[in-house]
Amino acid sequence: MSKDQVSNSGPSALRPRSRPRVPLAELIGTGSAVHVGGITADSRLVEPGDLYVALPGAARHGASFVSEARAAGAVAVLTDEAGRQLISNADVPVHLASDPRQEMAGLAARIYGCPADALRMFAVTGTNGKTTTTFLLDAALRAAGHRTGVVGTVGYLLNGRPLAAVRNTVTTPESPELQALLGYLREAGADSVAMEVSSHALVLGRVEAIRFDVAAFTNFGRDHLDFHADEKSYFEAKASLFTPGRTRHAVVNVDDPRGHDIANRVRRGGDVRLTTISRDDRAADCSLAAVETQQDGRQRVAARLAEREVQFVLSLPGEFNVRNALTAVAMLEAAGVDLDQAMTGLADARVPGRMQRVDLGSGAPRVYVDFAHTPQAVEAALGALSASRRIAVLGCGGDRDPDKRRPMGAAAARAADVVIITDDNPRNEDPAAIRAEVMAGAEAARRAGHRDVEVIDGGDRRAAIRHALELAEPADAIALLGKGHETGQEISGQVLPFDDAAVVAEEWADYRARGAR
Repeated sequence: MSKDQVSNSGPSALRPRSRPRVPLAELIGTGSAVHVGGITADSRLVEPGDLYVALPGAARHGASFVSEARAAGAVAVLTDEAGRQLISNADVPVHLASDPRQEMAGLAARIYGCPADALRMFAVTGTNGKTTTTFLLDAALRAAGHRTGVVGTVGYLLNGRPLAAVRNTVTTPESPELQALLGYLREAGADSVAMEVSSHALVLGRVEAIRFDVAAFTNFGRDHLDFHADEKSYFEAKASLFTPGRTRHAVVNVDDPRGHDIANRVRRGGDVRLTTISRDDRAADCSLAAVETQQDGRQRVAARLAEREVQFVLSLPGEFNVRNALTAVAMLEAAGVDLDQAMTGLADARVPGRMQRVDLGSGAPRVYVDFAHTPQAVEAALGALSASRRIAVLGCGGDRDPDKRRPMGAAAARAADVVIITDDNPRNEDPAAIRAEVMAGAEAARRAGHRDVEVIDGGDRRAAIRHALELAEPADAIALLGKGHETGQEISGQVLPFDDAAVVAEEWADYRARGAR
């Protein structure tokens, strides 16, 4: 399974407090007198009065958990024929649907009062850049006086603050939890929501019943082929967001060939408004006019729009973050947001685990933590570093697409001076075997490019981080890649505490205590 494919394990339930019970007959057209006040496909999240949707799973059918759902207060069950065969003595109405997953989103929207219709909805899809772009949108919207929600990989925010007690395991939650969350945000006063929309969400119907005001495409690269049959299927999932039923306005990066394809499709369809963005092509609706890196590392950017130029300061490093910012600017302009106010927010935008600077004090190398877990993201993150030497600490996850391991190693070897291969989340695979594949890719790239890059098997992640600090000089930069914002490491079925930013600080303190520098 991919990082976004977790079987029936969405976030802890977060629902609006005020929600009238809806007659089930109005929802599914039966004569049942039952009224429902909530919906979920996770038996662990059932609350009294819920409709429980029993879906087929990777290991077990959700119908196997009807007794648990009923004990928690479920008042009705929706399932398929296979699920109905597993249910006996449910003591509640059981209703059949040929595809309960596809029906679930519409039911959830109606139960929670169609909250997306009352919010300005922004969607961001693409292989890389989704999280950063949503955080940039959030910062800009708040600067313009809006109350905001954010839904994505890092977690869920309300007006810039993390929502407490929410366990997030997927980029885009299942539709019942998503609709409940949108209802909660609306009830709390949010007027705009920026959310990451994964390819899984589009295939699995998680964002059905939402028509976004503006949807953006950042880029396309190899990822998630443990879920999608091939790259074409992966791309088509992304492209499906830019259709009339799913968005009113498309913002598309046409520097990416696949973005160019999407833009052409949108033009041919004619029912979705289109804004193109490009770093260099002045024919695009939004392009880069100028960028200057300041002494403090921040970037001063001028963006050219169709009828005006806007300037802003970006606190995040790297060319790819300039492109993410252009995407956010174009989305805000498409939504009619006051750009003069909104642009001031970009200087304060910080994204956990996305080119996150870890300040170790005087005499230390510069250290960055980044979630890069695709070949493109690895190369982009390392390319953003200006230093005497670039030292990459890189791992790949277990039980995930194995064919991207060598390309990730190769990407690091092309962009870094030292590559230390380590563990990401090995899960149920042999960590040494994963490292060997990444090493092979790095070594092949080193030989092909005739580069004087050092490739090292760093062993476990803490040891690899320690080794990077021992090798680095103050003028060097270290990039800890792959885990980003994550605070745990999954090994053999256990999630053990591990936070790259905290561990590198601990190892540096220990290094200094030993008098090494």
